[in-house]
Amino acid sequence: MSTPEFLDLPPGVRRTDLRLSYGPVAALRAMPTFGGTELAPAVLVHGFTGSKEDFIALLQSLAQAGREVVVIDLPGTYRSPGPETLTPPPGVELPDYRLSSLGGVVAEVLDQVGDGGPVHLVGHSFGGLVSREAALTDQSPLASLTLMCSGPGPLSGPGAVRARNLIAALSMDPTAERLRELWDERFETEARGRSVKPQVVDFLRERLLNTSALALIRMAEDLLGATDRVDELAGVDVPKLVLYGENDDAWPLAEQDGMAERLGAKRLVIPGAGHSPNVEAPETTSSALTSFWNETESVGRR
Repeated sequence: MSTPEFLDLPPGVRRTDLRLSYGPVAALRAMPTFGGTELAPAVLVHGFTGSKEDFIALLQSLAQAGREVVVIDLPGTYRSPGPETLTPPPGVELPDYRLSSLGGVVAEVLDQVGDGGPVHLVGHSFGGLVSREAALTDQSPLASLTLMCSGPGPLSGPGAVRARNLIAALSMDPTAERLRELWDERFETEARGRSVKPQVVDFLRERLLNTSALALIRMAEDLLGATDRVDELAGVDVPKLVLYGENDDAWPLAEQDGMAERLGAKRLVIPGAGHSPNVEAPETTSSALTSFWNETESVGRR
């Protein structure tokens, strides 16, 4: 899980809800503290067991470049209600936590944030798979697509083992009560190993207990069973970036390099970072994203 270093919102960042066709999605919106937003906006999508707070350390510096930046909680995650709790308008289909459905949610977010104009999209880890689906829906124009510490298909290695273990632990009793038991049995120790700050550990507990157990199961299943759609994505005519930490331990680095080659994407490695460069090297990651976005917009204006 990505573990933010701090939780206080920087200047220019506010908590809000985006009202989508089926219901609300929780978000953080960052705006420049001075100047306007002449540049294309950006939307960032978190990974498995993550949330919008994973990007807090990036938001102020990304926005100061002159753009609006929006990060969301996927449906059923932390502050975004899951379909189990919603009654949609007549004729509107609820998301079902599967990749294609979540991609449709992100596509609707892009349309709202961009007001029909192009938007930069960043997906971290599982969020990269979701962002890929959004890019393939062809519903909203993209300014660029960045896959951060994500892969071409199923997760393997230790991350896959953790996903299988979570499915096994929840599948017979996918309830908030079971999540509370798992926190006490397993996740609290892991959280305390990730942060010595009590407020951060408390946040990790609150995030887990306010996330749908069914959402966690479905997302874990799709992490383990994701179809390789890289060749389809390569046909989407938009600038692409594959970015990962030099010590990323989720998808093998060779797989990410191969994905970048197949996509015809720029590849960038963040020194000193692992699977969460947004947390582990936020200034370097922010600078890399801003440079890539500015470059794509500069080419587009020629």
